[in-house]
Amino acid sequence: MDKNLQTIFKYHEETKHSHKKYARSLGYMDWANQPNPYRNYNGADEVLLPLATEHTTPPYHLIFEKSLPSAPLLINSISQFMQFSMGLAAIKSDGQNEWALRCNASSGNLHPSEAYLILPPLNGICEQTSISHYAPKNHSLEILKSYDCSIWKTLPEGSFFVALSSILYREIWKYGERAFRYTQLDAGHAAQALHISAKTLGWKYQHINAINDEDLSKLFGFDDTLRFNENEHEIADMLLLITPDDYHEEVNFSELLNSEKFNSIANAIASNYQKWPLITEVEKAAFSVPTLRKTANEKSICREPSKEAKEIILKRRSAQVMNAHNTHISYQSFFTMMQSTLESFNGLENSVNLFLFVHDVENLEAGLYLYLRNETQLEELKNSMSEAFVWDYRDGNLYALKYGDFRDVAKAYSCNQNIASDGAFSLGMLSSFSDDLLRNGAHRYKEMYWECGAIGQQLYLEATAFNLSATGIGCFLDDEMHTILGLKNNKFQSLYHFTVGRGLVDNRLLTLKPYSNR
Repeated sequence: MDKNLQTIFKYHEETKHSHKKYARSLGYMDWANQPNPYRNYNGADEVLLPLATEHTTPPYHLIFEKSLPSAPLLINSISQFMQFSMGLAAIKSDGQNEWALRCNASSGNLHPSEAYLILPPLNGICEQTSISHYAPKNHSLEILKSYDCSIWKTLPEGSFFVALSSILYREIWKYGERAFRYTQLDAGHAAQALHISAKTLGWKYQHINAINDEDLSKLFGFDDTLRFNENEHEIADMLLLITPDDYHEEVNFSELLNSEKFNSIANAIASNYQKWPLITEVEKAAFSVPTLRKTANEKSICREPSKEAKEIILKRRSAQVMNAHNTHISYQSFFTMMQSTLESFNGLENSVNLFLFVHDVENLEAGLYLYLRNETQLEELKNSMSEAFVWDYRDGNLYALKYGDFRDVAKAYSCNQNIASDGAFSLGMLSSFSDDLLRNGAHRYKEMYWECGAIGQQLYLEATAFNLSATGIGCFLDDEMHTILGLKNNKFQSLYHFTVGRGLVDNRLLTLKPYSNR
Protein backbone atom coordinates (compact mmCIF):
# COMPACT_ATOMS: atom_id res chain seq x y z
CA MET A 1 0.00 0.00 0.00
CA ASP A 2 1.42 3.42 -0.92
CA LYS A 3 2.11 6.09 1.69
CA ASN A 4 -0.82 8.33 0.70
CA LEU A 5 -3.34 5.53 1.17
CA GLN A 6 -1.78 4.66 4.52
CA THR A 7 -2.35 8.26 5.57
CA ILE A 8 -5.98 8.16 4.42
CA PHE A 9 -6.74 4.99 6.39
CA LYS A 10 -4.91 6.37 9.44
CA TYR A 11 -6.80 9.66 9.31
CA HIS A 12 -10.18 7.98 8.93
CA GLU A 13 -9.59 5.64 11.88
CA GLU A 14 -8.19 8.33 14.18
CA THR A 15 -11.05 10.76 13.52
CA LYS A 16 -13.84 8.33 14.39
CA HIS A 17 -16.19 9.16 17.26
CA SER A 18 -17.02 6.44 19.80
CA HIS A 19 -18.70 5.97 23.18
CA LYS A 20 -15.25 6.12 24.76
CA LYS A 21 -13.94 9.26 23.05
CA TYR A 22 -14.71 11.78 20.35
CA ALA A 23 -12.21 12.78 17.65
CA ARG A 24 -9.65 15.29 18.89
CA SER A 25 -10.63 18.96 18.89
CA LEU A 26 -9.89 22.10 20.88
CA GLY A 27 -12.56 21.13 23.43
CA TYR A 28 -14.15 24.57 23.68
CA MET A 29 -15.35 27.35 21.36
CA ASP A 30 -12.81 30.17 20.89
CA TRP A 31 -15.49 32.71 20.05
CA ALA A 32 -13.06 35.64 20.05
CA ASN A 33 -11.27 34.04 17.11
CA GLN A 34 -14.21 32.77 15.06
CA PRO A 35 -13.11 32.84 11.39
CA ASN A 36 -14.53 35.42 9.02
CA PRO A 37 -17.05 33.54 6.82
CA TYR A 38 -16.22 35.74 3.81
CA ARG A 39 -13.09 35.65 1.68
CA ASN A 40 -12.14 38.75 -0.31
CA TYR A 41 -9.17 39.58 -2.50
CA ASN A 42 -7.54 42.92 -1.84
CA GLY A 43 -6.54 44.60 -5.09
CA ALA A 44 -9.08 42.77 -7.27
CA ASP A 45 -11.61 44.69 -9.37
CA GLU A 46 -15.13 44.06 -8.07
CA VAL A 47 -18.12 43.62 -10.39
CA LEU A 48 -21.45 43.86 -8.57
CA LEU A 49 -23.91 41.35 -10.01
CA PRO A 50 -27.54 42.45 -10.50
CA LEU A 51 -29.71 40.75 -7.92
CA ALA A 52 -31.75 37.84 -9.26
CA THR A 53 -34.32 37.90 -6.46
CA GLU A 54 -37.15 38.93 -8.78
CA HIS A 55 -36.22 36.49 -11.55
CA THR A 56 -38.89 33.92 -12.34
CA THR A 57 -37.67 30.34 -12.15
CA PRO A 58 -39.40 27.16 -13.37
CA PRO A 59 -41.37 25.04 -10.88
CA TYR A 60 -38.96 22.84 -8.95
CA HIS A 61 -40.34 19.58 -10.35
CA LEU A 62 -39.79 20.74 -13.94
CA ILE A 63 -36.09 21.59 -13.67
CA PHE A 64 -35.29 17.88 -13.88
CA GLU A 65 -36.94 17.62 -17.32
CA LYS A 66 -34.58 17.45 -20.30
CA SER A 67 -36.94 19.61 -22.38
CA LEU A 68 -36.30 22.77 -20.32
CA PRO A 69 -34.77 25.40 -22.68
CA SER A 70 -31.33 26.76 -21.81
CA ALA A 71 -30.83 30.41 -20.90
CA PRO A 72 -28.27 32.52 -22.80
CA LEU A 73 -24.97 33.28 -21.03
CA LEU A 74 -25.36 36.86 -19.80
CA ILE A 75 -24.43 38.75 -16.65
CA ASN A 76 -28.04 38.27 -15.48
CA SER A 77 -27.96 34.48 -15.90
CA ILE A 78 -24.56 34.26 -14.18
CA SER A 79 -26.04 36.32 -11.36
CA GLN A 80 -28.98 33.94 -10.95
CA PHE A 81 -26.72 30.88 -11.17
CA MET A 82 -24.48 32.10 -8.34
CA GLN A 83 -27.13 33.73 -6.13
CA PHE A 84 -29.33 30.63 -6.01
CA SER A 85 -26.41 28.28 -5.33
CA MET A 86 -23.66 29.98 -3.30
CA GLY A 87 -25.44 33.21 -2.36
CA LEU A 88 -27.19 34.34 0.81
CA ALA A 89 -30.69 32.91 1.35
CA ALA A 90 -31.68 34.90 4.45
CA ILE A 91 -30.41 36.91 7.39
CA LYS A 92 -31.26 35.77 10.92
CA SER A 93 -31.36 38.20 13.84
CA ASP A 94 -31.88 37.89 17.59
CA GLY A 95 -32.38 41.63 17.88
CA GLN A 96 -28.72 42.32 18.61
CA ASN A 97 -26.69 40.04 16.36
CA GLU A 98 -27.19 39.10 12.73
CA TRP A 99 -25.88 36.13 10.76
CA ALA A 100 -26.39 34.92 7.22
CA LEU A 101 -27.82 31.67 5.92
CA ARG A 102 -26.79 30.49 2.47
CA CYS A 103 -28.36 28.41 -0.28
CA ASN A 104 -25.69 25.71 0.13
CA ALA A 105 -25.75 23.82 3.42
CA SER A 106 -22.63 23.82 5.60
CA SER A 107 -21.42 22.13 8.78
CA GLY A 108 -21.96 24.58 11.62
CA ASN A 109 -22.83 27.30 9.06
CA LEU A 110 -19.05 27.84 8.71
CA HIS A 111 -18.88 27.64 4.90
CA PRO A 112 -15.36 26.51 4.03
CA SER A 113 -16.27 26.24 0.31
CA GLU A 114 -15.30 29.06 -2.06
CA ALA A 115 -16.41 29.35 -5.70
CA TYR A 116 -14.46 30.62 -8.70
CA LEU A 117 -15.53 31.15 -12.30
CA ILE A 118 -13.71 31.08 -15.64
CA LEU A 119 -15.87 33.05 -18.06
CA PRO A 120 -15.54 33.94 -21.74
CA PRO A 121 -15.65 37.65 -22.63
CA LEU A 122 -19.01 38.81 -21.29
CA ASN A 123 -20.70 42.21 -21.36
CA GLY A 124 -20.83 43.79 -17.93
CA ILE A 125 -18.13 41.51 -16.48
CA CYS A 126 -14.96 41.54 -18.58
CA GLU A 127 -13.98 42.06 -22.24
CA GLN A 128 -11.49 39.17 -22.03
CA THR A 129 -11.53 35.67 -20.61
CA SER A 130 -11.67 36.20 -16.85
CA ILE A 131 -10.96 34.21 -13.71
CA SER A 132 -13.00 35.56 -10.82
CA HIS A 133 -13.90 34.78 -7.22
CA TYR A 134 -17.55 34.85 -6.16
CA ALA A 135 -18.09 37.03 -3.09
CA PRO A 136 -21.48 36.04 -1.58
CA LYS A 137 -21.65 38.86 0.98
CA ASN A 138 -22.04 41.53 -1.73
CA HIS A 139 -23.15 39.14 -4.51
CA SER A 140 -20.24 40.19 -6.67
CA LEU A 141 -17.35 38.86 -8.73
CA GLU A 142 -13.78 39.77 -7.89
CA ILE A 143 -11.74 39.69 -11.12
CA LEU A 144 -8.45 37.95 -10.30
CA LYS A 145 -7.04 37.66 -13.82
CA SER A 146 -8.04 38.45 -17.42
CA TYR A 147 -6.40 37.49 -20.70
CA ASP A 148 -7.09 36.47 -24.28
CA CYS A 149 -7.95 32.80 -24.75
CA SER A 150 -9.35 30.74 -27.64
CA ILE A 151 -10.56 27.70 -25.64
CA TRP A 152 -14.16 28.86 -26.10
CA LYS A 153 -13.94 28.04 -29.83
CA THR A 154 -13.72 24.34 -28.89
CA LEU A 155 -16.74 24.43 -26.55
CA PRO A 156 -20.46 24.98 -27.18
CA GLU A 157 -21.32 28.68 -27.24
CA GLY A 158 -22.38 29.82 -23.77
CA SER A 159 -20.05 27.46 -21.88
CA PHE A 160 -18.03 28.37 -18.79
CA PHE A 161 -16.25 26.76 -15.84
CA VAL A 162 -16.84 26.95 -12.11
CA ALA A 163 -14.46 25.60 -9.48
CA LEU A 164 -14.78 24.86 -5.77
CA SER A 165 -12.05 25.07 -3.15
CA SER A 166 -11.95 24.73 0.64
CA ILE A 167 -10.52 26.89 3.42
CA LEU A 168 -9.88 24.17 5.96
CA TYR A 169 -9.34 26.48 8.90
CA ARG A 170 -12.99 27.56 8.96
CA GLU A 171 -13.93 24.01 10.01
CA ILE A 172 -10.79 23.29 12.06
CA TRP A 173 -11.72 26.17 14.39
CA LYS A 174 -14.78 24.25 15.61
CA TYR A 175 -14.23 20.59 14.76
CA GLY A 176 -10.49 19.96 15.14
CA GLU A 177 -9.16 16.84 13.41
CA ARG A 178 -12.51 15.71 12.02
CA ALA A 179 -12.69 18.98 10.03
CA PHE A 180 -11.28 17.56 6.80
CA ARG A 181 -14.31 15.27 6.57
CA TYR A 182 -16.66 18.22 6.95
CA THR A 183 -14.94 20.44 4.38
CA GLN A 184 -15.37 17.68 1.80
CA LEU A 185 -19.02 17.11 2.74
CA ASP A 186 -19.56 20.84 2.30
CA ALA A 187 -17.86 20.71 -1.11
CA GLY A 188 -20.45 18.10 -2.06
CA HIS A 189 -23.27 20.30 -0.75
CA ALA A 190 -21.93 23.23 -2.76
CA ALA A 191 -21.47 21.17 -5.94
CA GLN A 192 -25.07 19.96 -5.80
CA ALA A 193 -26.30 23.50 -5.10
CA LEU A 194 -24.52 24.59 -8.29
CA HIS A 195 -26.00 21.61 -10.14
CA ILE A 196 -29.56 22.50 -9.13
CA SER A 197 -29.06 26.20 -9.91
CA ALA A 198 -27.76 25.25 -13.36
CA LYS A 199 -30.90 23.16 -13.91
CA THR A 200 -33.12 26.20 -13.22
CA LEU A 201 -31.46 27.82 -16.25
CA GLY A 202 -31.65 24.72 -18.42
CA TRP A 203 -27.85 24.36 -18.32
CA LYS A 204 -25.93 21.06 -18.31
CA TYR A 205 -23.33 20.28 -15.69
CA GLN A 206 -20.40 17.90 -15.53
CA HIS A 207 -17.38 17.22 -13.34
CA ILE A 208 -14.05 17.53 -15.14
CA ASN A 209 -11.78 14.65 -14.15
CA ALA A 210 -9.08 15.37 -16.73
CA ILE A 211 -7.30 17.95 -14.58
CA ASN A 212 -5.32 17.02 -11.47
CA ASP A 213 -5.25 18.95 -8.20
CA GLU A 214 -1.83 20.45 -8.89
CA ASP A 215 -2.92 22.03 -12.18
CA LEU A 216 -6.24 23.09 -10.66
CA SER A 217 -4.33 24.81 -7.87
CA LYS A 218 -2.14 26.64 -10.40
CA LEU A 219 -5.15 27.62 -12.49
CA PHE A 220 -6.66 29.61 -9.62
CA GLY A 221 -3.45 30.79 -7.98
CA PHE A 222 -3.74 28.69 -4.83
CA ASP A 223 -0.12 27.59 -5.28
CA ASP A 224 1.14 31.17 -4.83
CA THR A 225 1.79 31.04 -1.08
CA LEU A 226 2.52 34.79 -0.92
CA ARG A 227 -1.16 35.50 -1.67
CA PHE A 228 -2.46 33.63 1.39
CA ASN A 229 -1.83 33.39 5.10
CA GLU A 230 -0.10 30.03 5.52
CA ASN A 231 -2.81 28.87 7.97
CA GLU A 232 -5.66 29.96 5.69
CA HIS A 233 -4.61 28.53 2.33
CA GLU A 234 -7.20 27.05 0.00
CA ILE A 235 -7.17 23.52 -1.33
CA ALA A 236 -8.43 22.89 -4.84
CA ASP A 237 -11.44 20.56 -4.83
CA MET A 238 -13.16 20.24 -8.19
CA LEU A 239 -13.72 21.84 -11.59
CA LEU A 240 -17.15 21.84 -13.24
CA LEU A 241 -18.07 22.60 -16.83
CA ILE A 242 -21.41 24.31 -17.45
CA THR A 243 -22.79 24.11 -20.99
CA PRO A 244 -26.12 24.84 -22.72
CA ASP A 245 -26.12 21.32 -24.21
CA ASP A 246 -24.59 17.95 -23.36
CA TYR A 247 -20.86 17.94 -24.15
CA HIS A 248 -18.57 14.98 -23.59
CA GLU A 249 -15.40 15.86 -25.51
CA GLU A 250 -12.03 16.10 -23.78
CA VAL A 251 -11.10 19.66 -22.77
CA ASN A 252 -7.54 20.94 -23.33
CA PHE A 253 -6.66 23.20 -20.39
CA SER A 254 -3.14 24.15 -21.51
CA GLU A 255 -4.23 27.58 -22.75
CA LEU A 256 -5.98 28.38 -19.47
CA LEU A 257 -2.79 27.59 -17.54
CA ASN A 258 -1.04 30.74 -18.73
CA SER A 259 1.76 32.69 -17.07
CA GLU A 260 -0.27 35.80 -16.21
CA LYS A 261 0.22 36.70 -12.54
CA PHE A 262 -2.47 37.07 -9.88
CA ASN A 263 -1.93 40.49 -8.29
CA SER A 264 -4.60 40.35 -5.57
CA ILE A 265 -4.03 39.20 -1.99
CA ALA A 266 -6.50 37.12 0.06
CA ASN A 267 -7.86 38.72 3.23
CA ALA A 268 -7.11 37.24 6.65
CA ILE A 269 -10.03 35.33 8.20
CA ALA A 270 -8.54 34.69 11.68
CA SER A 271 -5.63 35.69 13.92
CA ASN A 272 -4.85 32.66 16.11
CA TYR A 273 -4.61 29.10 14.81
CA GLN A 274 -4.87 25.55 16.02
CA LYS A 275 -2.26 23.15 14.65
CA TRP A 276 -3.40 19.65 13.71
CA PRO A 277 -0.57 17.81 11.88
CA LEU A 278 -2.89 14.95 10.89
CA ILE A 279 -5.06 17.42 8.94
CA THR A 280 -1.98 18.58 7.01
CA GLU A 281 -1.03 14.97 6.31
CA VAL A 282 -4.44 13.93 4.95
CA GLU A 283 -4.74 17.10 2.87
CA LYS A 284 -1.43 16.36 1.15
CA ALA A 285 -2.23 12.66 0.76
CA ALA A 286 -5.55 13.37 -1.02
CA PHE A 287 -4.01 16.07 -3.25
CA SER A 288 -3.62 14.03 -6.42
CA VAL A 289 -5.42 12.81 -9.54
CA PRO A 290 -9.24 12.49 -9.63
CA THR A 291 -10.79 9.06 -10.04
CA LEU A 292 -11.80 7.80 -13.46
CA ARG A 293 -14.59 5.30 -12.82
CA LYS A 294 -17.54 3.84 -14.71
CA THR A 295 -19.97 6.34 -16.20
CA ALA A 296 -23.42 6.17 -14.63
CA ASN A 297 -26.73 5.63 -16.36
CA GLU A 298 -29.07 8.60 -16.03
CA LYS A 299 -32.04 8.20 -13.69
CA SER A 300 -35.30 10.12 -13.88
CA ILE A 301 -38.26 10.19 -11.52
CA CYS A 302 -41.77 11.58 -11.57
CA ARG A 303 -42.39 14.40 -9.09
CA GLU A 304 -45.62 16.03 -8.00
CA PRO A 305 -46.28 19.65 -9.13
CA SER A 306 -44.33 22.02 -6.92
CA LYS A 307 -43.55 25.63 -6.13
CA GLU A 308 -41.01 27.75 -7.98
CA ALA A 309 -37.49 26.34 -7.74
CA LYS A 310 -36.26 29.69 -6.40
CA GLU A 311 -38.69 29.56 -3.48
CA ILE A 312 -37.58 26.06 -2.45
CA ILE A 313 -33.88 26.90 -2.79
CA LEU A 314 -34.20 30.04 -0.66
CA LYS A 315 -36.33 28.35 2.03
CA ARG A 316 -33.96 25.42 2.60
CA ARG A 317 -32.91 25.35 6.28
CA SER A 318 -31.09 23.09 8.70
CA ALA A 319 -33.57 22.25 11.46
CA GLN A 320 -32.18 22.63 14.97
CA VAL A 321 -35.06 20.83 16.73
CA MET A 322 -37.63 18.38 15.35
CA ASN A 323 -41.25 18.24 16.48
CA ALA A 324 -41.43 14.86 18.25
CA HIS A 325 -45.24 15.16 18.44
CA ASN A 326 -45.78 15.50 14.68
CA THR A 327 -43.60 12.92 12.93
CA HIS A 328 -45.88 11.19 10.41
CA ILE A 329 -45.18 11.70 6.68
CA SER A 330 -46.71 10.18 3.56
CA TYR A 331 -45.14 7.28 1.73
CA GLN A 332 -45.19 9.33 -1.47
CA SER A 333 -42.99 12.05 0.01
CA PHE A 334 -40.63 9.47 1.53
CA PHE A 335 -40.28 7.49 -1.69
CA THR A 336 -39.78 10.61 -3.83
CA MET A 337 -36.99 11.72 -1.49
CA MET A 338 -35.30 8.35 -1.83
CA GLN A 339 -35.68 8.28 -5.61
CA SER A 340 -34.26 11.79 -5.88
CA THR A 341 -30.91 10.47 -4.69
CA LEU A 342 -30.58 7.97 -7.55
CA GLU A 343 -29.20 10.48 -10.03
CA SER A 344 -25.41 10.36 -10.15
CA PHE A 345 -24.06 13.63 -8.81
CA ASN A 346 -20.78 13.50 -10.74
CA GLY A 347 -21.70 11.48 -13.82
CA LEU A 348 -19.97 8.41 -12.39
CA GLU A 349 -21.29 5.21 -10.88
CA ASN A 350 -22.87 5.66 -7.43
CA SER A 351 -20.82 4.27 -4.56
CA VAL A 352 -23.06 5.29 -1.63
CA ASN A 353 -26.14 3.40 -0.43
CA LEU A 354 -28.49 4.53 2.34
CA PHE A 355 -29.44 2.72 5.54
CA LEU A 356 -32.52 4.14 7.20
CA PHE A 357 -34.10 4.23 10.62
CA VAL A 358 -37.76 4.54 9.64
CA HIS A 359 -39.73 5.96 12.58
CA ASP A 360 -43.07 7.15 11.21
CA VAL A 361 -43.72 6.76 7.48
CA GLU A 362 -47.13 5.83 6.05
CA ASN A 363 -47.41 2.14 5.08
CA LEU A 364 -43.93 1.30 6.36
CA GLU A 365 -43.44 -0.66 9.55
CA ALA A 366 -40.87 1.01 11.80
CA GLY A 367 -37.45 -0.51 11.51
CA LEU A 368 -34.03 -0.56 9.87
CA TYR A 369 -34.06 -0.40 6.06
CA LEU A 370 -31.62 -0.21 3.15
CA TYR A 371 -32.10 1.90 0.04
CA LEU A 372 -29.86 0.86 -2.86
CA ARG A 373 -28.40 3.61 -5.01
CA ASN A 374 -26.14 1.08 -6.70
CA GLU A 375 -28.04 -2.13 -7.42
CA THR A 376 -24.87 -4.02 -8.40
CA GLN A 377 -23.73 -3.89 -4.74
CA LEU A 378 -26.74 -5.80 -3.36
CA GLU A 379 -25.05 -9.19 -2.98
CA GLU A 380 -21.86 -7.68 -1.61
CA LEU A 381 -23.88 -5.81 1.01
CA LYS A 382 -25.83 -8.94 1.93
CA ASN A 383 -22.57 -10.83 2.43
CA SER A 384 -21.04 -8.01 4.49
CA MET A 385 -23.95 -7.17 6.79
CA SER A 386 -25.63 -9.05 9.65
CA GLU A 387 -26.82 -12.60 8.88
CA ALA A 388 -29.89 -11.88 11.02
CA PHE A 389 -31.30 -9.30 8.59
CA VAL A 390 -34.49 -10.39 6.81
CA TRP A 391 -33.96 -8.48 3.51
CA ASP A 392 -37.68 -8.08 2.83
CA TYR A 393 -38.10 -6.41 -0.56
CA ARG A 394 -40.56 -3.50 -0.23
CA ASP A 395 -40.56 -1.20 -3.24
CA GLY A 396 -38.17 0.12 -5.87
CA ASN A 397 -34.72 -0.20 -4.31
CA LEU A 398 -35.98 -0.42 -0.72
CA TYR A 399 -35.36 -3.41 1.56
CA ALA A 400 -36.41 -3.94 5.18
CA LEU A 401 -33.53 -5.35 7.26
CA LYS A 402 -35.03 -5.52 10.75
CA TYR A 403 -38.36 -4.38 12.18
CA GLY A 404 -38.81 -2.51 15.44
CA ASP A 405 -38.54 0.88 17.09
CA PHE A 406 -35.05 2.29 16.42
CA ARG A 407 -35.58 5.80 17.79
CA ASP A 408 -33.30 5.30 20.77
CA VAL A 409 -30.65 3.66 18.59
CA ALA A 410 -30.76 6.48 16.04
CA LYS A 411 -30.36 9.05 18.80
CA ALA A 412 -27.62 7.18 20.67
CA TYR A 413 -25.46 6.63 17.61
CA SER A 414 -25.92 10.21 16.35
CA CYS A 415 -24.04 11.58 19.37
CA ASN A 416 -27.21 11.52 21.47
CA GLN A 417 -28.92 14.16 19.31
CA ASN A 418 -32.73 14.22 19.50
CA ILE A 419 -33.03 15.31 15.86
CA ALA A 420 -32.14 11.75 14.81
CA SER A 421 -35.07 10.24 16.73
CA ASP A 422 -37.73 12.99 16.63
CA GLY A 423 -38.38 13.02 12.89
CA ALA A 424 -40.05 10.69 10.39
CA PHE A 425 -36.78 8.94 9.56
CA SER A 426 -33.04 9.31 9.80
CA LEU A 427 -30.38 7.70 7.66
CA GLY A 428 -26.70 7.01 7.22
CA MET A 429 -24.74 7.10 3.98
CA LEU A 430 -22.81 3.86 3.60
CA SER A 431 -19.97 4.21 1.11
CA SER A 432 -17.84 1.54 -0.48
CA PHE A 433 -14.51 2.19 1.17
CA SER A 434 -11.36 0.09 1.49
CA ASP A 435 -11.49 -1.78 -1.82
CA ASP A 436 -12.55 1.42 -3.59
CA LEU A 437 -9.59 3.36 -2.18
CA LEU A 438 -7.12 0.59 -2.99
CA ARG A 439 -8.45 0.45 -6.53
CA ASN A 440 -8.69 4.18 -7.25
CA GLY A 441 -6.18 5.96 -5.02
CA ALA A 442 -6.14 8.54 -2.23
CA HIS A 443 -8.09 11.25 -4.08
CA ARG A 444 -11.08 8.94 -3.98
CA TYR A 445 -11.44 9.70 -0.25
CA LYS A 446 -12.52 13.27 -1.04
CA GLU A 447 -14.89 12.10 -3.77
CA MET A 448 -16.69 9.76 -1.36
CA TYR A 449 -17.55 12.72 0.85
CA TRP A 450 -18.54 14.85 -2.14
CA GLU A 451 -21.11 12.23 -3.10
CA CYS A 452 -22.48 12.15 0.45
CA GLY A 453 -22.66 15.95 0.64
CA ALA A 454 -24.48 16.09 -2.70
CA ILE A 455 -27.03 13.53 -1.47
CA GLY A 456 -27.53 15.67 1.63
CA GLN A 457 -28.12 18.86 -0.38
CA GLN A 458 -30.64 17.04 -2.58
CA LEU A 459 -32.50 15.66 0.43
CA TYR A 460 -32.64 19.16 1.93
CA LEU A 461 -34.36 20.48 -1.19
CA GLU A 462 -36.73 17.55 -1.54
CA ALA A 463 -37.76 17.84 2.11
CA THR A 464 -38.37 21.58 1.63
CA ALA A 465 -40.49 20.85 -1.45
CA PHE A 466 -42.76 18.71 0.79
CA ASN A 467 -42.89 21.39 3.52
CA LEU A 468 -40.71 19.19 5.72
CA SER A 469 -37.45 19.91 7.51
CA ALA A 470 -34.05 18.26 7.33
CA THR A 471 -30.64 18.35 8.97
CA GLY A 472 -27.27 16.86 8.15
CA ILE A 473 -25.58 15.06 11.06
CA GLY A 474 -21.79 14.94 10.97
CA CYS A 475 -21.45 13.76 14.57
CA PHE A 476 -22.10 10.03 14.88
CA LEU A 477 -20.38 7.01 16.43
CA ASP A 478 -18.70 5.44 13.45
CA ASP A 479 -17.88 1.87 14.44
CA GLU A 480 -20.81 1.49 16.82
CA MET A 481 -23.00 2.26 13.81
CA HIS A 482 -21.13 -0.33 11.76
CA THR A 483 -21.77 -2.87 14.52
CA ILE A 484 -25.54 -2.28 14.27
CA LEU A 485 -25.24 -3.14 10.57
CA GLY A 486 -23.17 -6.23 11.28
CA LEU A 487 -20.13 -4.91 9.37
CA LYS A 488 -16.92 -6.62 10.45
CA ASN A 489 -14.33 -4.74 8.36
CA ASN A 490 -13.92 -1.45 6.51
CA LYS A 491 -15.15 -2.62 3.10
CA PHE A 492 -18.06 -0.21 3.74
CA GLN A 493 -18.04 2.87 5.99
CA SER A 494 -20.76 5.26 7.13
CA LEU A 495 -19.64 8.78 6.20
CA TYR A 496 -22.61 11.08 6.86
CA HIS A 497 -25.96 10.95 8.69
CA PHE A 498 -29.16 12.82 7.93
CA THR A 499 -32.64 13.27 9.36
CA VAL A 500 -36.02 14.41 8.01
CA GLY A 501 -39.09 15.52 9.96
CA ARG A 502 -40.88 18.71 10.94
CA GLY A 503 -38.66 21.34 12.47
CA LEU A 504 -39.72 23.61 15.27
CA VAL A 505 -39.17 27.28 14.48
CA ASP A 506 -37.62 29.57 17.10
CA ASN A 507 -40.02 32.52 16.94
CA ARG A 508 -37.63 34.65 18.97
CA LEU A 509 -35.46 35.00 15.85
CA LEU A 510 -36.26 37.37 13.01
CA THR A 511 -35.82 36.30 9.40
CA LEU A 512 -34.72 39.16 7.15
CA LYS A 513 -34.18 39.33 3.41
CA PRO A 514 -30.54 39.28 2.29
CA TYR A 515 -28.85 42.06 0.33
CA SER A 516 -31.09 44.78 1.78
CA ASN A 517 -28.09 47.13 1.41
CA ARG A 518 -28.35 46.61 -2.37
